[in-house]
Parts: sequence; structure tokens; C-alpha cells
Amino acid sequence: MRVVLPFLLLSLSWLASALTYKAADISSLVVVENSGVRYTDGGKVTPFETIIRNHGANTVRVRVWTAGQYNLQYGLALAKRVKAAGLTLVVDLHYSDTWADPGHQSIPSGWPQDLDGLNTQIWQYTKDVVQSFSNQGTPIDILQVGNEINNGFLWPVGSISSKGINPVSQLLHSAINGAKSSGNPKILIHLANGWDWSGLNSFFGKVFIPGALSADQVDIIGVSFYPFYDAGATLSALKSSLTNLANTFKKPIVVAETDWPVSCSGVHLTEPSVAVSTGGQQTWITDIKNVLQSLPNGSGQGIFYWEPGWIGNANLGSGCSDNLLVSSNGATRDSINIFSQM
Repeated sequence: MRVVLPFLLLSLSWLASALTYKAADISSLVVVENSGVRYTDGGKVTPFETIIRNHGANTVRVRVWTAGQYNLQYGLALAKRVKAAGLTLVVDLHYSDTWADPGHQSIPSGWPQDLDGLNTQIWQYTKDVVQSFSNQGTPIDILQVGNEINNGFLWPVGSISSKGINPVSQLLHSAINGAKSSGNPKILIHLANGWDWSGLNSFFGKVFIPGALSADQVDIIGVSFYPFYDAGATLSALKSSLTNLANTFKKPIVVAETDWPVSCSGVHLTEPSVAVSTGGQQTWITDIKNVLQSLPNGSGQGIFYWEPGWIGNANLGSGCSDNLLVSSNGATRDSINIFSQM
């Protein structure tokens, strides 16, 4: 008993320190597989969703566009695999026919171009999406309404810089009401630049408006945090920003997108003491976890590694040539174990 008890206490301590959402966005999975790539773990061909689950992941995010490569049918098919693997399903609605991010938030083709029409359209579209996932037996656990919507979405109608915050508040309210009319997913709102408290406060400090979006409609706040786009994106800035976010808005918080390179030249990384290597990937995730676990009232809830297996696009939109957790032939790197560290 004197031998078993310390081991048991150590195990319970580790479990208590784990984040709720140990996650990856693997939206490109089928695209990669269709190119002929097969993922291997320990030399054995294994579906990627199974690989990340076996290494500690419990949650997967899937993006859905209103048209194009990542359309609803693509998302539905991938959701079946996610749920079959026993993973929590997060659906990321871009509300666009293509990528939505701080620089791109175009209204889908065929959608109305006025606020009243868009409120009706987004309510119906979101309702139908949530219903479609439920109908096939893969209900959405967490619904992300919009992607990096710091300056709004459905531009130009929902552009904060040109129209103010009110249209965005209305559109989010309508989208969430649509979702709740056909299901009961948790609602996540996602902004870029989680290190920038001024930007986060500018959005969340104004978006809750009587008659439109209310704070109780939002369950989780998600932020992106990357080391190569902005010089201010340091771990200390993230800690300060998210501490303010937790204290001010009192919502669970996740880092909904991040990654770290194994190969990078000519790019200033905001944490130069972290190695550019698989070991550095593990350090980066541990450092973010430490930030999240320092937040008040247990607010820090999860980390989502963005597209760890996107072979053929290993730079993941950055200036660093490779940010993946797998090699170019699909074999896992030792950093695949980051999920067990979360």
C-alpha cells in the first residue's frame, strides 16, 4: 500500500492538471488522403484521427464553408470519423464560400446583402447545419460561430470598422438562435491575436447589446496564438491578455489555433528561446498550457493545434516551412505526444 498510494496520488495529480480540450483541427485530412498520403504511427498505417486519439487528443475541430472544398458534405463525412473515434466534435462555421480570417470575411454567393436579410439567412443556415449533423448521428458538441471575427464577418454589412458593432451583435444573436432551435451545442466565439488585450476588450466589451447578442449565449471564448505574425505575440503578453479576459468576461477560454515550426529560416519567432524542432513544439504547447492553467477560476480550458497533418501545406500559411507533427511521408514525429501533455 505504501508503494501503490504515492503512484495513485501522482496519477490523480496529472489528471487534475489536464486541460478539458486536448484538440487538433484536422479539417484537411480527407484532402491529404485523397492525394495518396497514408499516415503511419510506429510504422503502422493508421487513420490520423485514431493516431491523435491514441496520443492523448480528445477533441477535433472541423471547418465548414458555405461552398467549395470544405462544404457541408465534406464536414459531415469527416464528422462521422471524428465521432467514431470517440472524439468531441467542434464545427467551425466560416460563413463564407472560402477562408474567413481577419483579412477576409466575404458574404457567401447568393446570400442577401442587407442586414435584415442576413439575419434571416444566418439563422436558417445555422439551424440547417446543426440539424444536418444531428440527423446523421453526429451532433455538434461545440459550434464556433465565425472564424477570427475581430473586425466582424459577412462584410461589408458586418464589418465593425465601417458599420460598428451592432450588426455583428445582431448576426451572432441570430446565428446562435438558429443553432439552438435544432440542437444544443456549446457556443464558441473565436478571435485572432489572443495576446492583444486591447483588441479582445474592444470586441467583447461592446458586442453584448440588449436585444441582440447577450453574454449568456456564449459558452467559450477562443483565441488564435501564433509565434510568427506579430512581434507582440509573446507568452507573457498572452498571459496578461487572457488573465484580463478571464477576469472581465468570466468565460472558459481556449487557444483555438496555434502551432510551432520544426523548420524555419528568415522569420522572427516571438519566443526565440524555444527551439525550432519537435522538442520546441512540445515546449511551446507546454508553455501555453502553463499560461492557461495560471488563469483565475480554472478559466483556461484547452489548446487546439492547427492542422498538424496537412502534408502539402506544411508551412500552414506562415513563413516557416514546416509546422507539422508528421513528416512529409505521413510518419508521426515524436511531437505527436503534445496532446498527452495538454
